[in-house]
Amino acid sequence: MAKSQISIYVGCLACSVILNVLLLSNYVYVGGKGELSWSRRAAEEAEAVAAVSCSGHGRAYLDGLVVDGSPVCECNSCFEGPDCSQFAPDCVADADGGDPLFLEPFWIRNAASSAMLVAGWHRMSYTFTNQSLISRLLEDHIRKLHTTVGNAVTQGRFIVFGAGSTQLLNAAVHALSPDNSSAPARVVASFPFYPVYQLQTDFFRSVNFQFRGDASLWKNKSDCTLNFIEFVTSPNNPDGQLKKAVLQGPHVKTIHDHAYYWPHFTAIPAPADEDLMIFTLSKLTGHAGTRLGWALIKDEALYQRMSTYVKMNILGVSKDTQLRALKLLKVALEGSGKEIFEFGYTTMKERWERLSDALSVSKRFSIQEFAPQYCTFFKTVRGPSPAYAWLKCEREEDKECYTVLKEAGIIGREGNLHGAETSYVRLSLLKSKDDFDALLHQINKLVAQEDGTKSII
Repeated sequence: MAKSQISIYVGCLACSVILNVLLLSNYVYVGGKGELSWSRRAAEEAEAVAAVSCSGHGRAYLDGLVVDGSPVCECNSCFEGPDCSQFAPDCVADADGGDPLFLEPFWIRNAASSAMLVAGWHRMSYTFTNQSLISRLLEDHIRKLHTTVGNAVTQGRFIVFGAGSTQLLNAAVHALSPDNSSAPARVVASFPFYPVYQLQTDFFRSVNFQFRGDASLWKNKSDCTLNFIEFVTSPNNPDGQLKKAVLQGPHVKTIHDHAYYWPHFTAIPAPADEDLMIFTLSKLTGHAGTRLGWALIKDEALYQRMSTYVKMNILGVSKDTQLRALKLLKVALEGSGKEIFEFGYTTMKERWERLSDALSVSKRFSIQEFAPQYCTFFKTVRGPSPAYAWLKCEREEDKECYTVLKEAGIIGREGNLHGAETSYVRLSLLKSKDDFDALLHQINKLVAQEDGTKSII
């Protein structure tokens, strides 16, 4: 062996020895068996908090309150006490909001595979080593998940991450609006619509865009020189219907909000294949607090404008958020997604059926109807499992439906916030089992009182 070859061999051997020493330094050898060192304390702390008993009606958290050195239970609605075991009989059923806590039992069941431990030195930089603000590995997993589920085409698309889909919705409006135009773009949506579209557009008060209401009112004017940006929500929030764009024309730009286009909430008839599609982790895995959304964009110039918006706004999504999302998507992809989507669909389908059964005997209240549809993911015709019930008070004297329900101990979301009549109220079916049970309990009481008798429920 030549001297140069010997030198290289010795050098590589030295590097290998150093690498092994560094790796082994993370372990403490006890009885000849390697055990965790720096991560042990964090793991024990997490396990201890997770073991706190809250009677199945609450949770203790690592970042929650501590009393006398012990974590405190945070109780679900209608429950109280130190261990959340006391039911509040006069509890109001809160069916407002969109917290997707229906998936919490799935993650409890998959606690080991979804858990993560992060060292204090993890990703301290603003960027990844390639100067990107986006994790390439997370992007790859998002593309793989869409392909597995069959709900969106990702080939030939750029991806932008945002702090939830909420940030990306306005990033899209900003990016699609013309600069230095004599007239601002008209932002519209098909009613009933998701109120955030109007709230955000009005809040930012840009000279480049203004919210102008129901898309259908502009249908005969979309072929003129006016600029339109239409939000298309499919499935729709609040009524769960699969929607298509109302406006057409050279001056119409479309934002497709597919937050609920997952097998939990709807049949997947075909992959979405629009120019701009927005998704969110919150409605996929239930982790609304993690704050991650992503946009699939066909046009590179639009991609650059949206990327600049996010960069100027928050300098990219938190690296901790991206790491947690990656961990969650790995679990979601296990078994080609069958476990999480079957759990989610079964849960939501059962809730819809129970609520539908309770209201089927009512002449005072009704909810939206769905036709069974073939789902390419489940490869079968499946029934509805919407995120929300779009309830209508049928009587003329009940036209203020929100008030009618509130007096009966049910808090929903007023229909006029969605651009609908006040006879409508949106009821969330996404929340915890305790929340849904409270809602169903009050609905049963309300229906039972229609004939003048008192409820025995």
